[in-house]
Amino acid sequence: MEKNPWECHDRENRPMSRKLLIFLIILVVAASLWFFIRPKNRINIVSPISKIAQNKETVPQKNMITLIATGDVIPARFVNVQVVRRNDFTWPYKYVAELMKGGDLTLINLESPLIKNCPVTSEGMVFCGDPRHVEGLVFAGVDVANLANNHMGNHGQKGIEETKTLLNNNQILVTGISGPVVKEVKGVKYIFLGYNDVESTVDEAKIKTEITLAKNMGDVVVVSFHWGAEYRATPDDRQKYLAHLVVDSGADLVIGNHPHWIQPLEIYKGKTIKYAHGNLVFDQMWSEETRLGEIGIYTFDGKNLIKTEFVPIKIFDYAQPQIISKN
Repeated sequence: MEKNPWECHDRENRPMSRKLLIFLIILVVAASLWFFIRPKNRINIVSPISKIAQNKETVPQKNMITLIATGDVIPARFVNVQVVRRNDFTWPYKYVAELMKGGDLTLINLESPLIKNCPVTSEGMVFCGDPRHVEGLVFAGVDVANLANNHMGNHGQKGIEETKTLLNNNQILVTGISGPVVKEVKGVKYIFLGYNDVESTVDEAKIKTEITLAKNMGDVVVVSFHWGAEYRATPDDRQKYLAHLVVDSGADLVIGNHPHWIQPLEIYKGKTIKYAHGNLVFDQMWSEETRLGEIGIYTFDGKNLIKTEFVPIKIFDYAQPQIISKN
């Protein structure tokens, strides 16, 4: 009886077909597992703290000093509502605390007073936050808080003083109220100053005098500036004028905030100016730009700034920044 050539072919290749089937099943299962357990796009696969670790490979650790600077922090309105409901004042910083604590110095712009009996409300433009928000700042490793901005005075001088005392009692230095403050790291003295040019005009003579004083107090002068117009991606002429003024007066690094959008970096006479870091902790969920921010990593070799990097973040749930991929 003549054999069916197709039947013969099938029998000869049946073991190979079985192996191929098993391989395909394994491949599908592996792909499915990867899909469900892979990190989501909203959080980076690699911990951003590795950026600081990588810098240690190129700069001797005894000389390397990292300064972390962030966008606006406003523990008020819906941010305050969120954390009070959760009774967890570290919650906003859950995904960024590792990076913020990884620096030798961490600087924020704190844009609302922390006062007793602060109303828990998601409405209004008069900002305040529960004093327990300081727990989150300590958790995030904040060393210096700039209070020179247009909302710190929303509850008068009493609110400012109450906030300053609270921060100081938790070993957080305060600048932007009464001249420079000093923080020494590895023998290098960093001097912090803060100025507000929103809803008021800064005293240029005072700036020059204070920066000159700061230069005599230490090694690196860092100036925080609250400036510019909200919701713009580029600095205006006034911002540029003030930035150049403080560098000409002796500032080594200028850290800007207030626009609530990310604005670019400029190198002027060899000094770094970052016009705006966007937002860090804020409830402005109504636009993509206001949900975005950058955490700056400023790496010094002793007194000299040698590297600047920016880690992108995006705000979720009205209060919680999470590190995202640049891609």
